[in-house]
Amino acid sequence: MTTDWIGGLCASVDAGAMMRHLEEFAKRVKLSGTAEELESFRYLRATLDGYGYKTDLILHDAYISLPGKAKFEVDADTPDCITHSFSRSSPAGGLRGTVVYGGNGRAEDFASIDVRGKIVLLDGMANPSASRQASLAGAIGQVHISPHEHLHEMCVSPVWGSPTQATRDALPSTVVLTLRQADGEALKRRVQGNAPVEVTLHAEVETRWRKTPILVAELPGSDDDEPFVMFSGHHDTWYYGVMDNGGANATMLEIARLFAPQRAAWRRGLRLCFWSGHSHGRYAGSTWYADTHWHELAKRCVVHVNVDSTGARGNTVLSDAPCSAELCGLAREAIAERGGQEHDGHRMSRAGDQSFWGIGLPSMFMGTGEQPAGSAESFTRSVFGGGARKGAGFGWWWHTPDDTLDKMDPDLLVRDTQIYVHTIGRLLTDRVLPLDYAAAASALSAELTKVQQALGGVFDLSGLIGRAEVLRDKAERITRLTDGAAAARVNQALMAVGRAMVPMDYTTGDRFEHDPALPQSKYPALDVVRQLAAAAPGSDDALFLTGGARRACNRLGHALDQAAEALTACLAA
Repeated sequence: MTTDWIGGLCASVDAGAMMRHLEEFAKRVKLSGTAEELESFRYLRATLDGYGYKTDLILHDAYISLPGKAKFEVDADTPDCITHSFSRSSPAGGLRGTVVYGGNGRAEDFASIDVRGKIVLLDGMANPSASRQASLAGAIGQVHISPHEHLHEMCVSPVWGSPTQATRDALPSTVVLTLRQADGEALKRRVQGNAPVEVTLHAEVETRWRKTPILVAELPGSDDDEPFVMFSGHHDTWYYGVMDNGGANATMLEIARLFAPQRAAWRRGLRLCFWSGHSHGRYAGSTWYADTHWHELAKRCVVHVNVDSTGARGNTVLSDAPCSAELCGLAREAIAERGGQEHDGHRMSRAGDQSFWGIGLPSMFMGTGEQPAGSAESFTRSVFGGGARKGAGFGWWWHTPDDTLDKMDPDLLVRDTQIYVHTIGRLLTDRVLPLDYAAAASALSAELTKVQQALGGVFDLSGLIGRAEVLRDKAERITRLTDGAAAARVNQALMAVGRAMVPMDYTTGDRFEHDPALPQSKYPALDVVRQLAAAAPGSDDALFLTGGARRACNRLGHALDQAAEALTACLAA
């Protein structure tokens, strides 16, 4: 596909058509596994059928948690509050207990206080990390203080996807509520005084297995083994969810409409996946799909592109859109040409429907536009990731009843959709996939060098650094093989590199399990090596950690060897 051709498709993005989709989405509250949600899925299916796509509406079992009524009692006061997905329901008459202040709910906060049998008061939005720490510390309840006057619906389970027998015990064990900022700060002042404060928490939460939908749509090709790009977004919502995730669904439908007449120009297929269980099941839909279609995805899927919350009013900043290192070049190009901004190359965070890293799928994007830093509170920082950021997350209406049609900006919806048109267009039609594993290898080499310096000579990573540099050199050489005869084998080699390296980049190393929905380091398999660097040399802890560090390095070294061998075979052909 030429740049001019992409430009023509971008110019054809129809704001009116997308706004009409949003008007339809705004008619229903789409809680996972409910009749209203399924009715909205049927609208998606009918639309895609009309564009000529082959659609499959799947119903599968997912463990879904829908929060209901909540009440907070302190003396005679009952300030506004909400409970959360995967909170425990309170017992009859409520859960009564003494309140202890626990800071931000980090492990170090809990280390200095005794919360056993108590209710812990925490700063910030409800989140799975704080929920897990409170459960481990023996708290019976949690009360979160919203960062502002709005109450944001959240899922507090750290279990990625529907629980298994091995992970069900990691589900939250406490009752969880959130108060508005003013009410929460008033409670904090009382708790930090001399007299004990007792409160009663009431929460109704329905958590059970439900049949939930996934919609898959694609245009059949001539080859059932044709590689494909997976383009996904969730359809379930909190309340009407017009921004989150109606904007993204409108973008997906517009992508489908624009590209359908161009099927003959595609060099690989396009598979659109609309998930349920994102908001109320901790990515249950995409996790089920990854597990159920593992081998097909490993064999055929070249890239996973995710979309979330496009086109919202005031979401002007594009620089922080997350992306894996091998796809940052494509992200920079799409954002510069269609959004007129510079992409800063932020790493993907452990959030969104990124359920495919264990399989080895390179991925890009979740949200694109954000509120400018300073113009809105960065209350979604834990979702989007830390670091030097120019954006401040989505608008204040995110995960509230105010996420309605008036929060959308048709011009920004067009801009965001054009970025995805550019991205999908290149992924579908480039002769050689735009995967820069030289950049990915350079990022790994830099991180290994940083850890090596921290080790101070107690453990040697020079062999791994050398392997990463070998991979970088081979990846640079393979990018020069762009003629028609070489393209097919180059693409196969690039996919093989991804299968080896993506799990090292974004998982602890088990390709068939899903790590918890908790913050992760870069190359999390190296965490034990980082712990060794922090241990006292020669101590028992250091010796215990050394064994784990060797195994981690063996895992990473094996992946580097596999990736380099795939490139060596391609270069020698």
